[in-house]
Amino acid sequence: MAGCFKCGRELRAESDFGRQDSCPGCRTPTHCCLNCAYYDPSRYNECTEPVADRVVDKEKANFCDYFKPREGKTGPRKNPADAARAAAEALFRKK
Repeated sequence: MAGCFKCGRELRAESDFGRQDSCPGCRTPTHCCLNCAYYDPSRYNECTEPVADRVVDKEKANFCDYFKPREGKTGPRKNPADAARAAAEALFRKK
């Protein structure tokens, strides 16, 4: 069982992750890095697959042949850039 990185909606079928498919809940592309089992923000190119082509926008649909839907937890996944921005805003927020 896999889920949408953005809204957490459960996506069951392998066919839900086609190149032009989108999440029925939030209309975000499902065949993207943030939904992939190989996505890892701490790795080079943010991917554990060493020969995969670099994908700049991790939220957009791509043509990666190594794509595999991530299994398990279906909660929304935070984009690292959004997390960094939120941390910076919290740091400089007036109290």
